[in-house]
Amino acid sequence: MGLLLGLSFLILVFLGMPIGLSIGVSSLVFLFAADLPFEMLPQMMFTGSSSFVLVAVPYFILAGDILAKGGISERIVAFAESSVGRLRGGLSIVSVIASMFIAAVSGSGAATTAAVGSALLPQLEKKGYDIDFSAALIAAAGTIGVVIPPSVPMVLFATIAGESVAKLFMAGFVPGIIMGGALIVIALRVAHKRGYPAADPVDKTEKRRRLVSALWGLLTPLIILGGIFSGLFTPSEAAAIAVDYSLIVAFVIYRSLTWKKFYQLVVGAGVTSALIMFIIATSTLFGWELAFCQAPEQVAEVMLRAAGGRPAMIYLMIMVIILIAGMFMETSSALIVLTPIFIPTIMNIGGNMVHFGLLVTIGLAIGMATPPVAIDLYVASAITGLPMERLTKPIIPMVLVLAAVLLVLTYVPSLTTFLPALMGMK
Repeated sequence: MGLLLGLSFLILVFLGMPIGLSIGVSSLVFLFAADLPFEMLPQMMFTGSSSFVLVAVPYFILAGDILAKGGISERIVAFAESSVGRLRGGLSIVSVIASMFIAAVSGSGAATTAAVGSALLPQLEKKGYDIDFSAALIAAAGTIGVVIPPSVPMVLFATIAGESVAKLFMAGFVPGIIMGGALIVIALRVAHKRGYPAADPVDKTEKRRRLVSALWGLLTPLIILGGIFSGLFTPSEAAAIAVDYSLIVAFVIYRSLTWKKFYQLVVGAGVTSALIMFIIATSTLFGWELAFCQAPEQVAEVMLRAAGGRPAMIYLMIMVIILIAGMFMETSSALIVLTPIFIPTIMNIGGNMVHFGLLVTIGLAIGMATPPVAIDLYVASAITGLPMERLTKPIIPMVLVLAAVLLVLTYVPSLTTFLPALMGMK
């Protein structure tokens, strides 16, 4: 029965059916074949989508859209340029640093890529940077959007694994910084090799002006994460506060958001949230059926046997599967489907759930920049008008470097767990 469930899901996915429908239809096939009551479908869907933690999902999506499209991202990019733009290839470095800043605001890889790409790619082309390399670099840096908190995938993982959202958020900072640092090294190497110029100098007065202008946007993650870590409010409440704060900044302080644009952002966030919630709802039944067949336990047994009981080999096998899944599936969908399958395996080898949650998030984030299903690459392609083929070649070395970072984080778990431990999060 477990084989029937898995095969029907894979067949529907390869036929091009949306992930949510593929999960739902394959679950219905299982109910029919196992002669189980069909009333389980609405009951499980309601149960899966009624968690209070999931309230954070639509709010974080909307807050990220407002901050990315409400004039805030441009100010953060301008501040980053005034800070490090004087170095050779400085605009490339600015692309990565700005992505890290905006990642701490948007919580979305695609939104980070769109915000930085729209603001910087015209300047990069004007300054003589190779546009295909620049677009690929921004797409690769967009993967940091779901690693540095806030992060919708982390909220989803926390819901599935019963883990603390705050601990996952705290654990995301160091991996996100390491990923950004690795991409900066690539940017510097290519800049010196190709002779990219430095940005125009900015005097101290202009630097101060840009800092003051960007300060309201830079305060956003401090308010959200500071409130969560201090215990003032829950992650779900923090998401709602993020929307309120971003609206005040965009409407009152920057005056860069109109009611028409706000309506479009609400509709867009609503559609995205509805898709994610539908996948969560159907995957609850899917996960129950997997558990009914004892599929996760069987997967754990097979992996333990294949790896000879060695945790290092098990982690390697799981990371390879996650990287491949990220190449073909949307991040939230892959996380919702794969996490319940691998959790028993990680528990059997005594793994840390916060560490594993970060590995899953990063592995699937890398898929955002890896063809064929690479949402960040599609966004960069749409901004530049370049075909995907032009962007694929320069992004491959960046993806390989990010995969190497994932490997280091896999076998040095303290890089993800020491901050939560330092903050006394048990």
